[in-house]
Amino acid sequence: MGVIWDSCLWVALAGGQLTQEALITASGDAAVFTSVVSLGELSFGVHSCADPGERARRAAFFRQIEASPMLEISKHTAESFGLLCASLKQAGRSPRPRYNDLWIAAQAIENDCVLLTLNGKDFANMPGLQLKIISTLT
Repeated sequence: MGVIWDSCLWVALAGGQLTQEALITASGDAAVFTSVVSLGELSFGVHSCADPGERARRAAFFRQIEASPMLEISKHTAESFGLLCASLKQAGRSPRPRYNDLWIAAQAIENDCVLLTLNGKDFANMPGLQLKIISTLT
């Protein structure tokens, strides 16, 4: 079984709010993966940054993340995504504001991975999702 690190973990790590040691401890011995969806979110953070120095720092960190094991989106991911969206809608929650989270959750379900995040409420009550929440920052 593997672990997918949610985008927020990469942001917290880059910003110094979370240590590498805390993430390694939370991940245990599992293989760690990054979602291509997170890669897109992080790329947006690089390209939308107005400060050249900060943009360069983000770009350097982004290049390190690009080298990590990546999970792609498949037709099976799309099926899981659709089921998650429907289950949220049936529960009275709108899937629209959390589409990226739903794609990441769908990848975790498809690949039998635990999703490691700081934002447990974003992933609450998603059927089939194995969720682990880091509750403390450094």
